[in-house]
Amino acid sequence: MTEVSKDSDDGITNDNNTVGGSLNFIEQIVEEDLASGKNGGRIHTRFPPEPNGYLHIGHAKSICLNFGLADKYGGQTNLRFDDTNPVTEDTEYVDSIKNDVRWLGFEWENEFYASDYFDQIYSFAETLIQKGLAYVDDSTSEEIAAQKGTPTEPGRMSQYRDRSIDENLDLFRRMKAGEYPDGAKVLRAKVDMASPNMQLRDPIIYRIKHAHHHRTGDTWCIYPMYDFAHGQSDAIEHITHSLCTLEFEVHRPLYEWFIDKLNIFPPARLNLRGST
Repeated sequence: MTEVSKDSDDGITNDNNTVGGSLNFIEQIVEEDLASGKNGGRIHTRFPPEPNGYLHIGHAKSICLNFGLADKYGGQTNLRFDDTNPVTEDTEYVDSIKNDVRWLGFEWENEFYASDYFDQIYSFAETLIQKGLAYVDDSTSEEIAAQKGTPTEPGRMSQYRDRSIDENLDLFRRMKAGEYPDGAKVLRAKVDMASPNMQLRDPIIYRIKHAHHHRTGDTWCIYPMYDFAHGQSDAIEHITHSLCTLEFEVHRPLYEWFIDKLNIFPPARLNLRGST
């Protein structure tokens, strides 16, 4: 993983940054990728806010970084709203975010929403089930939290972890059909309960939420978790450079696990030191 400090006016410094136009490390990576013809010699970034509040200064840094890189290298930037939690999201925040991006002087190439991909993401979940890599769990949230263990102690397997593929598919489809109340069941990825990375200890990837969605209405009553929708949305859009701050560093192995198991487009992920 490459790290970057967020100390200069443009938000990026490194040991090679000197007066006279030296490139920061992200620009170095982008120029190397473009020169090698990686991803067809193109750059495609995204700004992926959750429409559950108003933007803050950290978002402004992310906007300038993602849009600025694409502008500098003749690429494109998508504005994508990660609208996977209907309980907290509203079109008021969508409109506010769009106004703020334009106020900063940028225009997006495409406007997308994670909800545009709900059918595809659901299909990805079924693929994991069919590969024996996901299971429906009836445990309560408290039980799942206890199963996770601690950073120094491994987790323990759920009693539902060894359900058959056919049973998991049936239960997941019944979740989708609205047969169960909120909290009755979740879908978990079957990764590694002994992993030192807590994010890999069979994370929840779908939960039941009987709530009206600001775009899809009442079509869905199950919604993907952010960690399950985020990387796949990047892959669906063929994002070439996915910029994340270091609080997502421990999540990145999970994103890459999903990309690998689903055999879909792998965006280049760059982790940045500091808050955006």
